[in-house]
Order: sequence, then structure tokens, then C-alpha cells
Amino acid sequence: MSKTLENLRAAFAGESQANRKYLAFAEKAESDGFSQIARLFRAAAAAETIHAHAHLKAMGGVADTGANLREAVAGESHEFKDMYPGFIATAKAEGDKKALRMFEWANTVEEIHCGLYQEALVSYEQGNDLPVEDFWVCGVCGNTVSGKCPDKCEVCGVPGGKFDKID
Repeated sequence: MSKTLENLRAAFAGESQANRKYLAFAEKAESDGFSQIARLFRAAAAAETIHAHAHLKAMGGVADTGANLREAVAGESHEFKDMYPGFIATAKAEGDKKALRMFEWANTVEEIHCGLYQEALVSYEQGNDLPVEDFWVCGVCGNTVSGKCPDKCEVCGVPGGKFDKID
């Protein structure tokens, strides 16, 4: 692998993490009553997304929809079959209950994502888009559902009002 490709991968990871971190900082600033600081964090997060997307494209990381779906299935499958089970075992062994809960929720949701991507891939391979329906994401655990917003999250148990509709 060339040094430039290594640098693109590192830059993509760094910009992606900065985006997520700045959005979390924005939520905190907003809840602390600093709305303009929150806006600054959100603006910087948007810029970091632009950087991350540019780096991903420069390293050839965006293909056609079929290839992108296959990569998404593989990534989500790796997370729930290999990555998170090890993280869960370590958190249990170390007695870190908060991390354990987060890892267990993420593991469950990654399996759900894998299934959603597999359905999308089947539809794509038949030359079809997915049926038109709403997608909902739980604001606590990330559970992702299509169709009607659930009354209660099946992963973490919060009321359906904690779900956000995704446009």
C-alpha cells in the first residue's frame, strides 16, 4: 500500500471521528445553553464530513450501489459476528457495565443493519429500489426500523417517542 493511501485512510478515519465528536459536543453545548457554540460545532462537523467524503472518494472507497451494499453487509456482519462479541467479553471480564450495555446494544443493532442491507441488496439485484416506507432510528441505542415507528424500542426498551424519522 502506498504512503498516500495510508494517509488517505488515516485522514478519513480522523475526519469521520471528528464529525461524530463535534456533533456530540454540539449536543452538550446546546444543553448547556450555548446555542452559538453548538452551531459552531455543527458547522465544523459538516466540514469534517465533506473532508471525509472527499478522502473516501480519493481512495476509491465509493463504488456502484451493488458493491456499496455488499461492502455494507460485510462490514455490519463483521461487527456483530466478530468485533462486538470480543468487546462484550472484555467489558464483562473487566466489569464495565456501561460499556457492556453500549456494546450489546450496538451488536444487536449491527445485526439489524446487516439484515436491512441484505434485503436492499436482494432488491437491488432484482433491479428494484426498496419499497417506499419510513425509516426510524432510536435516539438511545441506534435501533433502526422501517415502516411504522414502534411503540417501544425492541433493543433498549425506550418509548417510541425517542425514535427519529430519517428523511
